[in-house]
Amino acid sequence: MTRVAIKICGLTTIETIDAAVRAGASHVGLNYFPKSPRYLSPDRVGIIAPRIPAHVKRVGVLVDPDDNLLDALIVAGGLQVVQLHGQEAPGRVAAIRQRTGLEVWKAISVKTAADLAAGGAYAGAADLLLYDAKTPDGAALPGGMGMRFDWSLLAGHRASGPWGLSGGLDPENVAEAIRITGAPLVDVSSGVESAPGVKDVDKIAAFCKAVSQC
Repeated sequence: MTRVAIKICGLTTIETIDAAVRAGASHVGLNYFPKSPRYLSPDRVGIIAPRIPAHVKRVGVLVDPDDNLLDALIVAGGLQVVQLHGQEAPGRVAAIRQRTGLEVWKAISVKTAADLAAGGAYAGAADLLLYDAKTPDGAALPGGMGMRFDWSLLAGHRASGPWGLSGGLDPENVAEAIRITGAPLVDVSSGVESAPGVKDVDKIAAFCKAVSQC
């Protein structure tokens, strides 16, 4: 089986970045959403981002960003990937991709098969679709809440391009998630935390080990 890519999202310290890199993460997520407990200010990003080695991709997680914010955060974090987690329409996603020249991911909130189908509207606009659990109406956060959706919805699903799985993953269930969905990339945040926004280096290592054994 081809190696499954691993994104550890919401890292805020040099210690946890080192742990993710050491464990074999292919991507590190830097969260730029102010309401998140994993939020990184541009100044803080400038301190910890240089710790990420060149072979690990830096992913900036943003929610409905304007162009000025995009420019500032791309520079501050040295981003290689922009992950959009808001209400960005396909046209806006395509415009960000063209404007920045970076790889762009779009999170697709999933609860039913119809939600998966709706992701097809982003074909050609986004480089990768990240299927995440749909949060409750009125939730303060668009993701990172430890929720999962019915993974069997992805069994046999034919995405229009590259995709990944997020939402409710942890060291104990990620192998099952990969088995059911065939996900080529898995994305974890709260599942490797000891408290909201506090990453656990042992859980990071356990998560990456579980993926590597798939």
